[in-house]
Amino acid sequence: MPTERRFTIHLLPEPEGGFTVRVPALPPVVTYGETYEEALANAREAIEAVLDVYREDGIEIPPDIETRIDTLTIAA
Repeated sequence: MPTERRFTIHLLPEPEGGFTVRVPALPPVVTYGETYEEALANAREAIEAVLDVYREDGIEIPPDIETRIDTLTIAA
C-alpha cells in the first residue's frame, strides 16, 4: 500500500479566471481549475495519476521540493 506523501503546489491565478497548478517535484503535473477548490481537486487527481505511472514504470518518486515565492522591486 502506498505511503502518504506531501507535495508543494503552485497555484497561479489566470487573468481570464481560474487557476493553473504546477507541482515543482513532479514536472509532468500541470492542471487547471475554474475555482480554487476545483484546481486543488484536479491537482490531487493529476498527482495521483503521475505517481501511478511512476510506480508502474519503476520510477522513483522524488521528494517534495520546497519553494519560496518572494518579490523584487526593480526600476522599469
